[in-house]
Amino acid sequence: MLLYPYEVVVMRLTLPREVLLKPLQQEVNVVERRSTMPILSNLLMQVEADQVSLTATDLEVQMVATTGCVGATLGSTTVPARKFFEIVRALPDGASVSLSLTGERLSVTAGRSRYTLACLPADDYPSSDELDVVERVRLKEGDLKRVIDQTSFAMAQQDVRFYLNGLLLDVEASLLRAVATDGHRLAVAETAVESGAQVRKQLILPRKGVLELARLLESGEEEIELEIGRTHLRVRRDGLAFSSKLIDGRFPDYEAVIPLGADKEVRIGRDELRTSLQRAVILSNEKYRGVRFEFDPGVMRVVAHNPEQEEAVEELEAQTGISGLSIGFNASYVLDALGALSGDEVLLMLRDAGSSVLLREVEHAQVRHVVMPMRL
Repeated sequence: MLLYPYEVVVMRLTLPREVLLKPLQQEVNVVERRSTMPILSNLLMQVEADQVSLTATDLEVQMVATTGCVGATLGSTTVPARKFFEIVRALPDGASVSLSLTGERLSVTAGRSRYTLACLPADDYPSSDELDVVERVRLKEGDLKRVIDQTSFAMAQQDVRFYLNGLLLDVEASLLRAVATDGHRLAVAETAVESGAQVRKQLILPRKGVLELARLLESGEEEIELEIGRTHLRVRRDGLAFSSKLIDGRFPDYEAVIPLGADKEVRIGRDELRTSLQRAVILSNEKYRGVRFEFDPGVMRVVAHNPEQEEAVEELEAQTGISGLSIGFNASYVLDALGALSGDEVLLMLRDAGSSVLLREVEHAQVRHVVMPMRL
């Protein structure tokens, strides 16, 4: 029996819980928790033929997931995103979920469970901007995820230099670089692309777009496509399209930040350096987390002090011929860089006590991290 006998069912579909849950998990984070526009707390649901698409947006980023369904009656509505997600997540594994729209009420039925959600008209949902594609880039999904993960932690947060509150994607004919900086450190990672940009493009993806894209991507060999527009970037893969506005600004010349003439090298075990830093920082100043690196032939020392006159000294074996050099760094920045590198050993490339350190892997320079010195 209909809840409202004078109204007719205008949309109906059935699909397995697991098929519905995956796109909901991907999209629920895009939805604004506290929006001045109530409809932005909803998902747009559109049923066409044997497919249903779910759209989430906060007007900065947008995600559209498409999946198959059965017993479908064409229609569209918007449904409260978090309530809908929580209901579907709480249903038992293997459940078959039936959805039917009557007036402005969506009925969610699975076995003996039935829920009714208040909807808002689909016509009121913000329409997405048409993307004027100027370049298309193809690369492996896992490669894009890797370079984002290796750099995104260095993005600024709420910096007045708004162009630093995001990630630069520098795309060339056969290469894509991800670059992030907060003014105190710089992270650069690069990967080959299957099909690159005919003309070099530099795009600044805003922080939320970066975080959502990193959460969405998987470490696989599947190929994905980047559609580059003048004001937006869209990432496409099977059954999913993610779009984000771009920051309109000029990113700093990151290549000029990478120290030249860093002729002093230190080759050291990555895990040994990381664990030594983690121990030494316990006795550093809690606010500044500064540590001092001291170098002598075959030896590297990590030294930390605090206002209570306590001291930590960690001495490590290192392949280096440097003598009498001492430089201060923020330990958190160095630890972040070490966590983004791989391999048993890392290279520290230095010039003098007042210059930045370049950290990279021994075998190649595809991932590079620059940390500025600090006065202790």
